Amino acid sequence: MGAIRRIKMKRRTRDIDQIHADLRSPKHLAEHTDAKPAEDLPGLGQWYCVECAKWFESENSMEQHTRGKPHKRRLRALKEEPYSQKEADAAVGLRTDNGTRKPSKLTTIEEQAATLNLDLNSDG
Repeated sequence: MGAIRRIKMKRRTRDIDQIHADLRSPKHLAEHTDAKPAEDLPGLGQWYCVECAKWFESENSMEQHTRGKPHKRRLRALKEEPYSQKEADAAVGLRTDNGTRKPSKLTTIEEQAATLNLDLNSDG
């Protein structure tokens, strides 16, 4: 089981919401790309597909990738905006906006007595 999990984690790429953050913020992308030294990356880190979060050995392999089906599928998936936490909560049925609260129908004995003009402190 350990070997299978290791292989799956090795092939794992960045999730769609992380790539959306990369596309929106150059700072976020720079944090990801600067995490590894260029010597350890394929092609010394010169060719990077932002949409797929993959490094390539040469410009030719990068061009072939951009013409391929997996890249086009990823582009199609990135056209949709990712769901926010608010939308996910709404889908489950959790509400964050409960509106204005109505006054409670239950009132205290003193308030009931005041509306009936009764004096609770008097003996008689």
